[in-house]
Amino acid sequence: MEIKSLGQTDVETIFKAFSQAFADYDVQVNREQLRAMWKRRGFSPDLSFAAFEGKEMVSFTLNGVGYFDGISTAYDTGTGTLKEHRGKGLATGIFEYAVPHLQAANIEQYLLEVLQHNTKAVAVYRKLGFEATREFNYFVWKNEELHNEVKEMDERFSVDRIEVEKYPFITDFWDFYPSWQNSFESIKRAKGDFMGWGVFFEKRLVGYVVFEPDSGDVTQIAVDKAHRRKGIASLLLREAGKFNRIATTKLLNTDVSCTSIVDFLKAKNVGISGKQFEMIKKI
Repeated sequence: MEIKSLGQTDVETIFKAFSQAFADYDVQVNREQLRAMWKRRGFSPDLSFAAFEGKEMVSFTLNGVGYFDGISTAYDTGTGTLKEHRGKGLATGIFEYAVPHLQAANIEQYLLEVLQHNTKAVAVYRKLGFEATREFNYFVWKNEELHNEVKEMDERFSVDRIEVEKYPFITDFWDFYPSWQNSFESIKRAKGDFMGWGVFFEKRLVGYVVFEPDSGDVTQIAVDKAHRRKGIASLLLREAGKFNRIATTKLLNTDVSCTSIVDFLKAKNVGISGKQFEMIKKI
């Protein structure tokens, strides 16, 4: 068994291993969806690593690289092991092999998200020195299940397409800092994959949404605190939904402290689908 960087590994080999490792998952991704995910998450082949048995890639960790809250960070954008090779400690071995290479690249911390019900994985990460920094809810719903009645809006309100980077003050709308895959940095990496809408009150932006039509992902949605409970978020969700290219919608990694999103979606017939830990290890 040899562990090495994926810098010289072709995309087809990586995709084949990824598909085999996650074959028993409910949600599958094709090549184009995987490429889009890699672009958004900052995938770096040179700083991603895998275990090979001969020419076969049997276990891997695909890392994204960038900045998170101003800190140079590696992000686990996909760790998997082929079924017949599980239970051999390969994922741990790959992580331990990767750390010196990440340190040499001036990476200061390692970030990941893990499903809370995946208790085995959580235990492994804790053993490796990761600490849970936040808890996230995630929501996934079939489009026809959403009960999204939109209020009649005051004529002083209007909705239009926007580019979020032109409105730096929208961070004031946030109730929590976005996760890695929902951050401004991730949106910038794959700018062409996203669409944005803003609601304006007397020509001032008071709410916005960023949406990825190919994945049905509501990446960011927020409303100025002074203008909440006026139907703005419902209007934004409706506008985004018009461009959804798949049968489901998802809103991932909302901080559990943000009860406003839970209440908002509950009123629309959408409950919490599950929970994740955000975990970080300083390296």
